Amino acid sequence: MLGLEIRDRLVTAVALDEKGRLLARKEVPLTADPGLTAVAALDAVAGDGDAPKRIGVASIAPDGGAVPVYEVLRALAHRYTGSFLHEGPIPSGSAAAMAEAWTGAARPARNVVYFSVADRTTAGIIQDGTPWLGARRRAASVAWLALNPVEREDYRKSGCLEAEVAAGGIVRRLIWRIKAGDRSRVEEMAGGDLGAITLDHVLEGARQGDGVSISVIRDTARYLGMAAANLVALVDPEVLVLGGIMASTSDLFLDPVRTELSRRVPKTMMDELRLEPAELGTDAPAIGAAHIASAGQP
Repeated sequence: MLGLEIRDRLVTAVALDEKGRLLARKEVPLTADPGLTAVAALDAVAGDGDAPKRIGVASIAPDGGAVPVYEVLRALAHRYTGSFLHEGPIPSGSAAAMAEAWTGAARPARNVVYFSVADRTTAGIIQDGTPWLGARRRAASVAWLALNPVEREDYRKSGCLEAEVAAGGIVRRLIWRIKAGDRSRVEEMAGGDLGAITLDHVLEGARQGDGVSISVIRDTARYLGMAAANLVALVDPEVLVLGGIMASTSDLFLDPVRTELSRRVPKTMMDELRLEPAELGTDAPAIGAAHIASAGQP
């Protein structure tokens, strides 16, 4: 089975066996011809043979946005004639949720919430083993959770949560603190150039005891815990899987997010919830898309 994820700047293709074991993987930068890029990535992992294939496609922006997703689907349909291919893409968060439930951190649960933050903020919901996509494949658009009563232009562009907790938002909040007069060793790490500060600088600053970085990470964890609490309260899952930086830098985020979550949901709900860091990393959406296509869902 084959899976593909289309992100803002990358395409990831995977080939899996029937048990979800990774057979091949290819990641390529998105070019001016995204359809050709996607075909090349899948060709690299598809192997020999002309037998029809089941191909799942996930997208960070299933509505399209800056990436012409339906152009990619048309190119794949032309290249893989006779293969099973969904008419529309699976949202990356939903595909990742399916992957983690199938062969990752949530197995063998059938009711799962996946919540991830990195360059973008995504989530997905699995109900009774099936992705819940909503009426127009926009369910679990967690980036748009309204967690701050203040109105800001960046909230209207990318959503309140994403503006605060995605990589760009974390860096932006630290830079605001420095411009307001707070001293941070992160500025030295970046050679004195505020424009050169990255998320890795902020994370390393927090690990080294930089007070401003620690404060920014603490505020980020608070937002993440609030968002997780909203998802858990609405869905009542068996398992909450935390991905992206919450998994890859669990030393900074996992316990604070758990603590914030526990403050905002009933104790009985928290006691019965299994909370796990994601296991499948950035391959999860492509893996989940492949599994969804193989099962003929949805």
